[in-house]
Formats: sequence, structure tokens, C-alpha cells
Amino acid sequence: MLGRVVRRIAFLALAALIFVYAVFPFYWAVASSLRTGQALFSTDLIPREPSLANYAAVFAEQPFARNILNSLIVAAVSVGLSLALAVPAAYALGRVAFKGRVALLFTFLGVSMFPQIAVLSGMFEIIQQLGLFNRLLGVSLSYLVLTLPLTVWVLTAFMRDLPREIEEAAIVDGATPWVLIWRILLPLMAPAIVATGLLAFICAWNEFLFALTFTVSSETRTVPVAIALISGATGYELPWGNIMAASVVVTVPLVVLVFIFQHRIVAGLTAGAIKG
Repeated sequence: MLGRVVRRIAFLALAALIFVYAVFPFYWAVASSLRTGQALFSTDLIPREPSLANYAAVFAEQPFARNILNSLIVAAVSVGLSLALAVPAAYALGRVAFKGRVALLFTFLGVSMFPQIAVLSGMFEIIQQLGLFNRLLGVSLSYLVLTLPLTVWVLTAFMRDLPREIEEAAIVDGATPWVLIWRILLPLMAPAIVATGLLAFICAWNEFLFALTFTVSSETRTVPVAIALISGATGYELPWGNIMAASVVVTVPLVVLVFIFQHRIVAGLTAGAIKG
């Protein structure tokens, strides 16, 4: 009995430690964003005189609202294209037996292992030749290198775990491959699609290197680049309050999305883990 209580206390203490470790940086960013002047260097956990001046300055000194819209457009387009390509690809890789299927699947995985800097020069040439430099569509297409392998790999694993009896019954009823994918398998894949789509959205939302390379004007920059380019009046003293406020603004939508879709995310990531 005593050992069970000790294990319970140890588990709760470990969970509390992990929670504080994960949440405290975000809390400190929120607290710092509410401080101004010398109070930014204070170690108080709760701001004594909270102010929204940093938030007002972020939107007043640069087109930050436009940058947020740019990030939203780029992330949504890249995720939409990734899912539209990944669903039929997952069906082919997970259901259709053909020579080289495993090699192709591992090729998708291998592409995601390359560092961005390794493909940056080639991607730059492609974007420039297509006339998409300094355009949101060019940034969105470049993000497919990051989001498409992830979505294909996860959806293929999920597709393999779907009961084949459903597919066979639909084929007997005369369903074509496209009807089978979009009207039968797609609703069943909703948890996995939401989970992978959100992970891909977070990846595109936070991406920095491609956005920095393929955009040059403030009207086309995404929020990570806009935050990185925030500078003080002299260019040498960084306005940490503004940076913290901007970081909080771009983090809150992701937190909200995770809370809204948390059940589907868990269902999608754990689908196929247990078979009965």
C-alpha cells in the first residue's frame, strides 16, 4: 500500500515537472510581453504593471497583420496541396501491390531527412524559373518539400490499418477507385487527416529558412521572418518586449487549434496502435 502511494506521488511529481518545463517558456513570453522599459529585465513571475504597449507597437511599427495573413495563406495552401496529393498516394502505397512500393515509401521518408540548406539552392532556381520569387505561391510550393513526405508517410500507415472488407464491399457495389477514396475511405481517415494536417500546418507556420530566402518585401514576409527582422531604433538594441508580444500572437492560434482538435489528433496519432 505504501509503495503504491509512493509511486503515485512520484508519478504526479514527474508529471508536474514535465508540465512546468513545457509551459513555463510560453508563460514567461506572455509575462515579458506585458512589461515595458526596465521591467523587461525583472525576474518577477507576475508583471507588477502589465501593459499592452508592446502589442500595439508590433502592429503599428510594421505590417504585422499582413504578415500573419501571409503565414495563414501559405500554411493553408501548402497543407491543402499536401493532403490532396497524399490521400491518393497513401491509397496507392497502402493498398495497391506494385514493384518498388517499399522503396518509394522510404524515398518519401528519406526526403524529409535532408536538411533544408541542402535543397535550398535547387529550390531557389526552380522558384525563380517559375516566376514565383517573392510570391506567396512560391513559398507555399517550397513547403511541400517539408509537408508532403510527412503526410504521405502517416496516411499510408493509417491506410494499411483500415479493414479491407469495407473496400471489397464497395468494389462489389461498383465503386470506382476515385469514389472509393473520396466517398468511403476519406471519411474513415478523418482523424488521421486532421492530425497530419495540423502537424503539417504547424511545420509550415513556423518555417523560417525558405520564407526568408524566397521573400524580400515586408508585404510578402511570413511571421517568423517578420519577428526575426524586428529591430530597435538604432538597429543594435533589440526590443525584446515587441519580440515577445509578436511571439505570443503567432503562438496563440496554434494552441487554440490544438485544443479544438485535440480529440481527433489523439485518435489520428493512435489509430492502428491497437488491433482487436
